[in-house]
Amino acid sequence: MEETSGHLIKVNLPGGLISPGDLQEVLAIAEKSGAGEVVFGNRQQLFFRVKEALLEDLHHELLMADIHYEVDADEHPNIMSSYVTDDIFDHPGWLREGVYKDIFDLFDHRPKLKVNLVAANQTFVPFFTGNLNFIASEVSNYWFLYVRFPKTNQLYCWPSLIYSEDIPALSKLVESQILDNRNLFYDQPDINAKALLYQKIVGKNSMPVQPIPQPLKLPEFSLPYYEGFNKYGNNKLWLGIYRRNETFAIALLKDICKLCLKTRVGQLHITPWKSLLVKEIAPADRHFWGKILDQHRINVRHASNELNWQLEDNCAEGLHLKQELVKAFEAADLRTYRLCFAIKTHLKSGLFGSVIIRKRPAPETEAPFEILHTPDFNPNNKTLIVYKSHLKQEELGRELIALCDSYYSLSALEEPIATEKPVAESVSNAATYFVYQCKNCLSLYDEAWGDEANGIAAGTGFAALTAYPCPTCDSPKEDFVRIERAAAVFSN
Repeated sequence: MEETSGHLIKVNLPGGLISPGDLQEVLAIAEKSGAGEVVFGNRQQLFFRVKEALLEDLHHELLMADIHYEVDADEHPNIMSSYVTDDIFDHPGWLREGVYKDIFDLFDHRPKLKVNLVAANQTFVPFFTGNLNFIASEVSNYWFLYVRFPKTNQLYCWPSLIYSEDIPALSKLVESQILDNRNLFYDQPDINAKALLYQKIVGKNSMPVQPIPQPLKLPEFSLPYYEGFNKYGNNKLWLGIYRRNETFAIALLKDICKLCLKTRVGQLHITPWKSLLVKEIAPADRHFWGKILDQHRINVRHASNELNWQLEDNCAEGLHLKQELVKAFEAADLRTYRLCFAIKTHLKSGLFGSVIIRKRPAPETEAPFEILHTPDFNPNNKTLIVYKSHLKQEELGRELIALCDSYYSLSALEEPIATEKPVAESVSNAATYFVYQCKNCLSLYDEAWGDEANGIAAGTGFAALTAYPCPTCDSPKEDFVRIERAAAVFSN
């Protein structure tokens, strides 16, 4: 948001959806409190600012409207979902609108940990950016659960599937255990999840146990184009609106709400890319939507290399840097298909990206930036490799363009990208690339990279290791399974 003075108000929109009538009410209160614009967040929430003198009146208005909100805080992260992708970016099978809404309605507490509910056959909504990541399985109404412990990259796969109606209750139990035992689970280097978390939870409830029939397999990442008018389903349209400065004028959103009510569009969707998506538009009503875009001078055909960025919420520094890098990308006519980028000004902001631009904290330096990427450039893998470090801001564009060129010129499944730390070439030149994955915590051993932290050189074959305790959960070497890297599930 351009205006940074005053208090930041956050309103959660569970699952990223809100009715036009409810959004109208929020907008009216925000406008009455002096706001002229709102911003959407990475977790599908809504922000606006209010001056100190109007804060007391805002409290009253929001309480009267029974709207949960926070002031300058994020104690209760929004429940995030892939409901926005239904029918337009995926074909979800059993996971339909009613299932999502039933689960939202069953939450009788406001989570303090991040909860994600996502379909497994889409790549628009991140899988593992939550602390409790529920991913739909192929078994109707059952979900995988991956627990990512707060402030860590440690991911624990719950040993059984979770029934839809049990998600809220189990979330509450797991959250309570984690937050009541921070010395065991919060920002800790080594966590024995099975003994310290799972066994305590299963002993306190009688939820049905549904075995996992087969491991979760995630799709190869590609970000769908999420702007403009698009056809889907049986002669329907959806409209995506992205704003280059991340701000949505309240006047624009009020007009959108009015037209939704007039044309019987029942829901609006907030995306994890800080954009707005409207479904269920009848072709006969398209001209009404065109008039709104004309009236508010809304451009809906930005380049893909501008759309595939994740920034920290309400971060002016990150937004300015992104805008400068996008200019460099456009000047180079750069291809970024299958890639997405994130800018981190805080080390543990947990953003989603295959390429990360990270600003190191103080002490101050003229070259505080570093560029990192995931080994396979899948943003759902948060294992990061340093590409270049000690960079000045003006050097970032050149180095990112070089990295993207390397990505397309090399086979990502056969050769790693050259980094500042030289690594041996892949031990396998086969078309299918194999890695070894711990079946308990999903940590990977990649023979091409070895495990430098534990004294294993790059290029060391897994079979050559006489013993290899998992560096995350200490499971024995025998608990590692040889799988195709494309089929691996990655920690986040």
